[in-house]
Amino acid sequence: MTETLAGTAHATQAVVPRPGVRYTYEDYRRTPDDERFELLDGELIVVPAPRVDHQRIVLRLASLLDAFVEERRLGVVLLAPCDVVLSDTDVVQPDVLFVAAERAHIIVPENVRGAPDLVVEVLSSSSAKRDRIEKRALYAKHAVREYWQVDVGAGTLTVLRLADTRFEIDGVYGKGRTVTSPSLPGLRFALDRVFRSPRY
Repeated sequence: MTETLAGTAHATQAVVPRPGVRYTYEDYRRTPDDERFELLDGELIVVPAPRVDHQRIVLRLASLLDAFVEERRLGVVLLAPCDVVLSDTDVVQPDVLFVAAERAHIIVPENVRGAPDLVVEVLSSSSAKRDRIEKRALYAKHAVREYWQVDVGAGTLTVLRLADTRFEIDGVYGKGRTVTSPSLPGLRFALDRVFRSPRY
């Protein structure tokens, strides 16, 4: 069902979230350009602008992953905002994502059409519950091979590995630990590099 600012469906009008209305990807495409949204099981979720510390961690993780992947020509690393269309009623914008070279066909000019091989979500106060529970279930349902949850407050990174249809914890890394990845053999980095204080 399509709800627009004027209350009638029209391609030139922007869709805004309304309680109880189930939206599709076509509706999502007409959301206002000045706001970020995700579409979870047909519900439009407004995504607030992230904090500075959140963005700093996203940039560091993306840089570490990209350097490793580029050197070995393993695939493509992307970061938000980038639409990942998992189904007609599920569209997400992970903080960081990796798509393996052999599956690069799912990357098209407009978006990523299918499950990435690895997804990273940096938890914030507004998204922590959704990232820990709803997105964990969603990513498992669509067969994302690996899911990282980064807790800024706790200073931890949890690596979740897909086992059949659910995620299992592969490792929980904190201060002084070296992060490894089950789906990217050879990747190793000190978590302290991600959480280090800025140098001004």
